[in-house]
Amino acid sequence: MPSSVIRFFRYAPGTRELKVTFVSGRIYLYEDVPPEAAAAFGQARSKGTFFNREIRDRYVYRDITHEYAG
Repeated sequence: MPSSVIRFFRYAPGTRELKVTFVSGRIYLYEDVPPEAAAAFGQARSKGTFFNREIRDRYVYRDITHEYAG
């Protein structure tokens, strides 16, 4: 189901990093995210609700938006 907040995300199991791109254009990288959390995020009916409840404020993150600026 499309999200009104999250454009897309990618998970790298080798590094346990979750990269989340928001509709606003901001991109954040969340560190040490367990594969089970990333899989549940992918299966969640509401990505925004799941993100707010299970990802945001639970993992160390950094804003990497500037790394993708043209």
